Amino acid sequence: MIEIDELLQQEAWRFWDQSLSGKSKSALESFAADDLLCHLVGQGQSPATVRTWVHDQTVVLGIQDHRLPFVDDAQDFLRTQGFTPIVRNSGGLAVVLDAGVLNISIVLSELVQPIDISAGYEVMLEFVRLLLPEAEGKIEAYEIVGSYCPGSYDLSIDGKKFAGISQRRLRKGIAVQIYLCIDGSGSERAELIRQFYDIGVQGEDTKFTYPDIKPEVMASINELLGTSFTIQDIVIRIQQLLQHLTPKVISQSITEDEVALYQFYMQRVLDRNKKMLEK
Repeated sequence: MIEIDELLQQEAWRFWDQSLSGKSKSALESFAADDLLCHLVGQGQSPATVRTWVHDQTVVLGIQDHRLPFVDDAQDFLRTQGFTPIVRNSGGLAVVLDAGVLNISIVLSELVQPIDISAGYEVMLEFVRLLLPEAEGKIEAYEIVGSYCPGSYDLSIDGKKFAGISQRRLRKGIAVQIYLCIDGSGSERAELIRQFYDIGVQGEDTKFTYPDIKPEVMASINELLGTSFTIQDIVIRIQQLLQHLTPKVISQSITEDEVALYQFYMQRVLDRNKKMLEK
């Protein structure tokens, strides 16, 4: 069985920081970027990669969210609140992205050895624990009932969720993705999603059970630790952590040789999103 330390201590890490450049772009571009990295890393064309990204005023919906009885009304509500809804063609439910939420993707290869789903989650859990020594011994991973997009690897401190983890697998590449609520109000983000579901369901019977959001069970890292971290503070910590984990960190965005493949995955993401919105 592959060890978590082995997955973290790569011979080299590629680091692609989009925490500033991605704010004004659609989150769909980030899904395409992770698909690109899965392909490259999975096929041995790039070292294991950490990508950081931020998108402002966006709510990313899952497939089940788009099946809400009154989904059009619910999406219109998000727009009135200044948020752009998009649909990802994967599991999971609605999550909020804004200027206080840092997303991290850790992209690993299964070319030599398989990595099971639980190992993927454990890699990100350990990465976050190393990133936040102030929270030593406090970060737990279990489902926080009443949070948005609940899952068995919700990360919490004192029962309050500040992060959620998902995975994307493609061509022997694995993108383990996390949203970290660094700054701002976790309960205000949760209240937005609570209202989204109230408007989307409106008391109708549904085959799928949507979460009963309790805003008080969600918080940001700054709220939980009494800190004043900015997104850039954490991005710098990520760079420092990678330098600790490997003798070689390659700071590299997309290369000229990778542009055509990125455009392929971008078009695929756009086509899928359009198809979902037409349903």
